[in-house]
Amino acid sequence: MTVAKFYAHTLEGEPPTNWQALEEHLHGVAKLAACFAGTFDSEPWGYLAGLWHDLGKYQIEFQQRLLGSQVSVEHSGAGAALAFKKSKELGMPLAFAIAGHHAGLANLVESAVGLPSPLRERLRENVSTIEKTLPVIPGEIAGRPVPSLPAFLQCKPGLRGESLSRRSEFWTRFLFSALVDADRLDTEAFCDPDKGRLRGRFSPIATLRHRLDSFIDNKVQGLSDVEKTQPVNLSRAEILNSCRDAAVLPPGVFSLTVPTGGGKTLSAMSFALRHAEQRNLRRVIVVIPYTSIIEQNADVYSQALGAENVVEHHSSLDPDKKKSKCGEELTVQHELACENWDAPVIVTTTVQFFESLFSNHPSRCRKIHNISRSVIILDEVQCLPPGFLLSIVEALNELVSDYGCTVVLSTATPPALAARERFAQGLSGIRPIVANPKEMAEKLKRVEYTWPAVGSPPITWPQLAGAMIECQQVLAVVHRRNDARVLAQELLSLRPTEPVWHLSALMCAAHRTEVLAQIKGRLAEGGPCRVVSTQPVEAGVDIDFPVVYRAMGGLDSIVQAAGRCNREGRLKKGTVVVFRSETTPPSGTPRQAMGVTETLLNEVGVSLDPTNPELFEKYFRILYHNLVLDAKRIQTLRQDFNFASVGREFKLIEGGFTTPVVVLYGEAEEYLQDLRRGPTRETMRRLQRFIVNIYPDAFAKLSSAGALEEVIEGIFALSKPFEGLYDSTFGLVVGAQPQADPRALTI
Repeated sequence: MTVAKFYAHTLEGEPPTNWQALEEHLHGVAKLAACFAGTFDSEPWGYLAGLWHDLGKYQIEFQQRLLGSQVSVEHSGAGAALAFKKSKELGMPLAFAIAGHHAGLANLVESAVGLPSPLRERLRENVSTIEKTLPVIPGEIAGRPVPSLPAFLQCKPGLRGESLSRRSEFWTRFLFSALVDADRLDTEAFCDPDKGRLRGRFSPIATLRHRLDSFIDNKVQGLSDVEKTQPVNLSRAEILNSCRDAAVLPPGVFSLTVPTGGGKTLSAMSFALRHAEQRNLRRVIVVIPYTSIIEQNADVYSQALGAENVVEHHSSLDPDKKKSKCGEELTVQHELACENWDAPVIVTTTVQFFESLFSNHPSRCRKIHNISRSVIILDEVQCLPPGFLLSIVEALNELVSDYGCTVVLSTATPPALAARERFAQGLSGIRPIVANPKEMAEKLKRVEYTWPAVGSPPITWPQLAGAMIECQQVLAVVHRRNDARVLAQELLSLRPTEPVWHLSALMCAAHRTEVLAQIKGRLAEGGPCRVVSTQPVEAGVDIDFPVVYRAMGGLDSIVQAAGRCNREGRLKKGTVVVFRSETTPPSGTPRQAMGVTETLLNEVGVSLDPTNPELFEKYFRILYHNLVLDAKRIQTLRQDFNFASVGREFKLIEGGFTTPVVVLYGEAEEYLQDLRRGPTRETMRRLQRFIVNIYPDAFAKLSSAGALEEVIEGIFALSKPFEGLYDSTFGLVVGAQPQADPRALTI
């Protein structure tokens, strides 16, 4: 059979004369991929990846399939085989990218259940395919040579082979990303042009910088003369000016070390937008450890820059709330921008950012190329799991050195990722935005710490509740979910007529959001407000208590909790009481971090001062020396080009220990009904806000009691007869745990 014309894509109900020609698609993808790869000095590589990615569609069998033949034809391997045929060494990155543009980046040799076939195997299978197909591929397409490597991948003195291999592996990810995004955009432009027209409708960086300046200036003008002269506001103004001044410096790694309450949210964005404007960078990516504070920060940025210019990308985003707030068209525009981060300001999670960088899946990797030439604000970097630090730090170093990025380490303590004794692999050449962080810490010191005496016994929950009940407004941060429930019940038993608020991961995200809004309202009113919470409340949540109790833990966590105390500086000094609890932190990093704090307390005594940068340097030095910084051997997997294995192992949140369960709160039952009618992407996203992750023993208890329904395969929900197990105060109550006191606040 001969083919008069080769096609890439069909249109439903349209004759072949209206289909997309294969050459048109190949050249279209090549041009887009070249443009994307040009941001990291790899334009000819991007062009060739796009030009060769669908060479397998020149097979007669594939064209028959487009015409309706029920045959299965693998088309991604042919271009990979041609790249390898051209050059066994230089062609390998192209082969990885082309072979994986549908199924995902594979391992080079190693095979495993559930992973794509290894690249070597795919290449062997496609040698005959490319040989058979070459005669019909136009010469100007198939005849192109493989280009030389970008300069930053050339061998340099002192660069070890393993490091160069990982550098090549990282670059292959960016090349893969450029190809995947180009392929999907060109296909979309042909098959769904209306969707394509909604992309890229954002304001330029310079416009956003002007808007932010006006927003901040208006906030300052709105302060009274007395407020303007308060120490907190004077320090915030000083920090803002330092950020604006530093923006003219060349790209690199910066630290914004400012105590909590120093205005980092807007000051960091002011630096980022000015720096991007000065250095012709393309976007600002704000990376935040917890979803609990993403919406809070994104709301601030939206007010300043316009909601249309700020794209949130995280699992807890409520699509219905977004539509009611921003409208259908803007919501769709942002959903499209989440696919490839083609927006001026992205607000996302630590998990989304770093797991995308080390993923092998086309959809997650699609956005990677748009990280190049960006300002990346890393908020609270001390929250990163130490077991992945080697690969994370190396990636950040390469983003700066090879991909034109600037990284801002925004933190209330000395930057955890800085190179130091016993952590030589850390980030080097960090430039402080605020010239004297120690002096600034003294100016913004708004709390006094009370430490437990060395060797003193733990405080009991009734004792702690008795101390808290004497405070009109007080927050306690504890280690475990059960700790929070027990302490809250003790408080309720002592003062049953007054409400107690509880926050923990046994509450779904929608529930926690509502509770936080109530807490903020009560604090503003000045009424009694006693809150018991687990750790996520520490990182950036904008609440302000005169007294905070914090269970003994890592020094960085204690300082974060202290950031919820006298945050606005209304008191001369707030009170932070560190106590030893009856329980310990979870095993691993949290428990070891507590041990380091105890070591420092033994050395210094109760005069220990967490605002001292030298103390923190010692803390991180000891902590990282005691921890395994590449627990999953990611670096070894990377240097062996095992992309699929890296994607499987690089999980910042270990999902194997918990199972997500949809609880019956708010609109969850309505969305579950939608799910029963058939799963859709939008329904799954809506349900994210109503999920509680539970441990195996709790899952087993609920299952054996018949309390769980498997709504669709792998998706579990609390069944209707057991909806009482989700309590209005404590969230999901498992097993024999008592229900909330009926006098507790109803939410």
